[in-house]
Amino acid sequence: MKHRSAIVATALALALVACATEARSQERACRSPDPIDTIDEMFDAIFACWQPPPGSAGLTLTLSFSIRKNGTLMGKPRATFSHMGDDASLNRVFVSSMLEALDKALPMPLSDSMGGAIAGRPLFPRFMAVIGGAS
Repeated sequence: MKHRSAIVATALALALVACATEARSQERACRSPDPIDTIDEMFDAIFACWQPPPGSAGLTLTLSFSIRKNGTLMGKPRATFSHMGDDASLNRVFVSSMLEALDKALPMPLSDSMGGAIAGRPLFPRFMAVIGGAS
C-alpha cells in the first residue's frame, strides 16, 4: 500500500513539474533574441522550439550536451536516460524531434555572464511528451 502511494505521489509531482515547464516554455518564442540569463531560460528556449510527434505521449528522453560561451553546441548530444515505447519508428521520430528543437534553438543568445558560467559544462534537459503538449 505504501509503495502504491509513493508511486502516485511521484507521478503527481512529475506531472506538476511537466505542467510548469510547459507553461514557462510557452512564454518564450522559438529563436527569441532575448538574452538568456539562467539555466531555466536556456531550457525554455529549447522547449519553445520542440514539437513532440503525435502519439508520443509518455515517451521521455534526457539529453546531455555542452554549449560554448557564444551559445553554439560543443560536440554531439547524447542520451543519458530514456523511457521509450515499443514502436521503433515512433521512437526515432521522437528523438529526431528533440535534435531538431536543439538545432532550431542554437545558437542561443546567452548573456555574457551566462555564457561564461555554463561554457563547456554538461547540461541535461529532459524531454517528456505529455498528453496535451510538451514539457
